[in-house]
Amino acid sequence: QDHYDFGMRAVNTVINTAGLLKSRDPTQDEDLTMLRAIRDSNLPKFLSDDILLFRAIIKDIFPGVAEPSAEYADLEAQIKAVAEGSFKLQLAPDFLVKCIQLYEMTVVRHGMMLVGPTGGGKSRVLR
Repeated sequence: QDHYDFGMRAVNTVINTAGLLKSRDPTQDEDLTMLRAIRDSNLPKFLSDDILLFRAIIKDIFPGVAEPSAEYADLEAQIKAVAEGSFKLQLAPDFLVKCIQLYEMTVVRHGMMLVGPTGGGKSRVLR
C-alpha cells in the first residue's frame, strides 16, 4: 500500500514507543515491550486484509510470546459514555478499538491522517 511507511521515521517511532513502554513498566520483559511497540505503532495504519499478515509476521518474529493487550479502563469508560450519551451510538467493539488505536497513535506520532470509506466512523472516532 502506498500509505505504508517502513523508512527510518517508522523505525524511530517504534524505538520511541518502546522507550515509553519501558519507562512505564521497567519490569516488563523486553520481548513483550518490543512486540507491543511494533504492534502499537504499526497496526492502526494497516488495512484489514493486511492485519492477518502482520499478525503472522509478528508470531514468526516472536515465537511463543503471547501478544499483550493494553488496559485503558478509564479511557474505555469515557468513550462509552460519550458514544452512548452525546453521540447516541451503540458502542460497537470495532469502534472502541479504533478509538483506542487513535489514542495510542497520538502518544507516539506528531501527525496523522484518518482515512477510510464514507460512513466508516472517522469523524466520530476523532471527536
